[in-house]
Amino acid sequence: MDSPQPDPISRALAADRLGAPSVVYFVLSAAAPLTVVAGVITTGYSVTQITGLPVAFLIVGLVLMLFAVGYVAMARHMANAGAFYTYVSRGLGRPAGIASAWVALIAYNALQVGLYGAFGAASVPIVERWFGVAPPWWALSLITWALVAILGVMRVDVNSRLLAVLLTLEVAVILLFDLADVVSPAPGGLSVETLSPAALLVPGIGALLVIGTLGFVGFESSVVFSEESRDPRRTVPLATYSSIAIIAVLYALSAWAMTAATGPAGIVAASQQNGAETIFVLAGERLGSVVVDIARVLFATSVFAAMLSFHNTTARYFFALGRERVLPAFFGRTRPSSGAPQAGSIAQSVLGLIVIVLYAVLGLDPLVQLFFYGGAFGGFGILLLIFTTSIAIIVFFARNSLGESPVRRLAAPVPAAILLAVMVWLGWTNFDILLGVPPGTALAWILPLVYVAAAVLGIVWALILRAGQPAVYSLVGMGAKAPTAFKAAQ
Repeated sequence: MDSPQPDPISRALAADRLGAPSVVYFVLSAAAPLTVVAGVITTGYSVTQITGLPVAFLIVGLVLMLFAVGYVAMARHMANAGAFYTYVSRGLGRPAGIASAWVALIAYNALQVGLYGAFGAASVPIVERWFGVAPPWWALSLITWALVAILGVMRVDVNSRLLAVLLTLEVAVILLFDLADVVSPAPGGLSVETLSPAALLVPGIGALLVIGTLGFVGFESSVVFSEESRDPRRTVPLATYSSIAIIAVLYALSAWAMTAATGPAGIVAASQQNGAETIFVLAGERLGSVVVDIARVLFATSVFAAMLSFHNTTARYFFALGRERVLPAFFGRTRPSSGAPQAGSIAQSVLGLIVIVLYAVLGLDPLVQLFFYGGAFGGFGILLLIFTTSIAIIVFFARNSLGESPVRRLAAPVPAAILLAVMVWLGWTNFDILLGVPPGTALAWILPLVYVAAAVLGIVWALILRAGQPAVYSLVGMGAKAPTAFKAAQ
C-alpha cells in the first residue's frame, strides 16, 4: 500500500486529552439543546400534530438507557474511534461492519451539513436587525463553514473548551424560558396531559419517536472519543449515561413547558403559526425583547456548536476507516501538531462546501430542504445504526462473556433490541409524516432506501476486500492495532 510507511504517530489520535466532562460537552453539543428546543420540538408539534412529544423524549431516553448498558460494556473491551462500525464488525462480522460504516458516514454527514442551512436561516434575521442589511443565508453559512474547517484540525481539547462555554449558555437560557412558561401558564393552568403515555397512542407515533431519537443523536459519540479520553473504562460510561439522562429530562421539560404556556390544545396551532419562532414568541411575552435577542444569538451559536461536534465525530469515522484501509490509507493519518484526523476533517469540510454552494445555486430552502430534511434523514440513519449495534452487542457477548454480568450481556440488551426494532419499523412506515409530505411522496421512500443501498454496497466492498486484499480485510474492527498488524503482515 503506502510506501514508505508513515511515522506511527500519524496513525494515532491524541491520547489522554479528554475527561468525562469534556466528552459530555461534545455529546451534548452534538445534541444541540437550543436547536432542538427551538427547531425540532416546535417542528415536531407542527408537522405531526401530536402533543405527546414530552413523553416521547422520556420513552426514547429509557430505551437508550437500556441500550447503553450493553454499549458501554462493549466499550470496556475496545476503545475505538469507529464506535458503531467497530462494534458491528466485532459482533456481526466484517461485511456487516463495513455496511454500517457506509450508513454512518452518510447519516453523520447529513446531520452536519444540514446544520449549515439552520445557521444561515437563523443568522440572517440577527444580522438584518443589527446592521440593517439582509445577506443571503449561504454567505453567513460559508463564514461558519470556514471556522469549523479551521477548528476541525485543531487539538480536540481546544474544541471542548469552546463547546463548554457555548453549551453552558444555551442550557441556561433554555431553563430560563422553561421557568417563565411554567410560572406564567395558559389560562387553564398547568397540565400534565402531554406527559401521559396515552398522548403517544395515536396514528403517527413512529414519526414522533424518530423526532425524539433525533434529539438524542450524539449520545453515542462518547465512544468515538474513547481513544482520546483519560481512563476510557470510566469516562465513556459516565459520559454516556449522564448525557442520555440530561437530554431526556431537558427536552421533556422544555417540550412540556411550551404546552404549559399555550395549553395542550394550543401548542400545535402556535407551532404551525410561528414555526421555529414559537419559543421566542412565548419568551418575549414573558421575559421581554432583550432576553429574546440574547437567545436568538445563542440559537445561532447552538447550531455552530452542533456543527463542530458532528464535524469532529464524522472526521473520526473517516479516520477509523482509513486506519484500517477500508478507505484510502491517507484518511488514517492525523495532524502531527494536534493529533486531529486531518484528512477526514478536510473531506468533511469539502463536502459541506459543495452542499452549501449547490443549495445556493439551485435556490433551495435552507431551513426545510437542508436542515429539516437532512436532520430527519440523518436521525433515521442513526436509529438504524443503534438498532444494528444492539444486535451486535448481544451476539458479541454470546460468544464470550468476558466477565460481564448477565444484566449487561442479556437482560438489558435484549429488550433494548426489541424496542429499537419497533421504533425502526414505526419510523420507516411513518417517514412521510416525519417529513410532513403527503403519503406516497417519492422522497418519503427514497431517503430510507438510500441506507439500504449504502449497506448493500458496503457488503459488496467487504467481499471484494476479502477476495482481493485479505490483509486489509483482516484489519476491519481492529482499531488502533490495525497499523501495527498491517505492517507485520507485509
